[in-house]
Amino acid sequence: MKIITTAILLGFTLVAVPVFSYFFGTGLGPAEWKALNTLLMILAIFAAYCFIAGELTGNNSQVDKLWSLLPIVYVWVIAGYGNYTPRLLLMSSLVTLWGIRLTINFAMKGAYQWRFWTGEEDYRWLVLRQKPEFSSRWKWFLFNLFFISGYQNVLILLFTLPALVALQNNSVPLGILDSIAACLMLFFIAFETLADIQQWNFQREKKSRIMAGGELTGNFKKGFLDKGLWAYSRHPNYFAEQAIWVSFYLFSVAASGQWFNWSIAGCLLLIVLFQGSSSFSEEISAGKYPDYTVYKKHVSRFFPFFRKD
Repeated sequence: MKIITTAILLGFTLVAVPVFSYFFGTGLGPAEWKALNTLLMILAIFAAYCFIAGELTGNNSQVDKLWSLLPIVYVWVIAGYGNYTPRLLLMSSLVTLWGIRLTINFAMKGAYQWRFWTGEEDYRWLVLRQKPEFSSRWKWFLFNLFFISGYQNVLILLFTLPALVALQNNSVPLGILDSIAACLMLFFIAFETLADIQQWNFQREKKSRIMAGGELTGNFKKGFLDKGLWAYSRHPNYFAEQAIWVSFYLFSVAASGQWFNWSIAGCLLLIVLFQGSSSFSEEISAGKYPDYTVYKKHVSRFFPFFRKD
């Protein structure tokens, strides 16, 4: 019931936050509406694909495979409507760098195959499907339709929409805040890369030792990584991912001159999503690894270096 309640809350905020923000911001002009209509058509096509493919194959990682790809498409579509002005080019290039990096990381886990709808499924979907809340098939059908395929696809679009605000203010030249936003994005992309590399190396070595039948010692015996960046944050990659899109939002501030504009909805809803996603991941980890509860008591969930001891 907790999972379903969370999904309903996210769905409500998905509608309420953008509507509230829109009516208290600057309305879209003709060029922005044309761009948004194109984006919505792309969204509808891929949301339908994710739902149908997920139902037919039983692999619910369809949105996961598109998470790093669709933002690249969205920002370049917007840049095209804005005639590739400097700010839109900068924003699109940074999102492309982010997307390539994240796609490579996901591909290393076996997520992509020539038959795109196949590939490794995120282990959390299997755990979630086995929850009592989804004992009835129709409940999972609706969850897949409205949350996995619907909500997440809309969210992907929302956190790229600061580019639409930049399009609204296309004549405003680049400034110091754009430079700050770009530097922050580059820093957090590098931070996330390092966190993912550390986790990848740890999991690969742990699997290698298990396959070889060797004795697991130290961190490998614990079962989870608590060294490197993971000694200061339980989810340094999640922290960086959220920070990347908050930094991206700053471009809309630089373009509009408004610290709070309607496009803030995307990064705020992303933060809400990561709260729920990290809680679910930790529930699984705590069930598998006895020492994880101790780890949680001493290490911050997201913010590095804010240790609890």
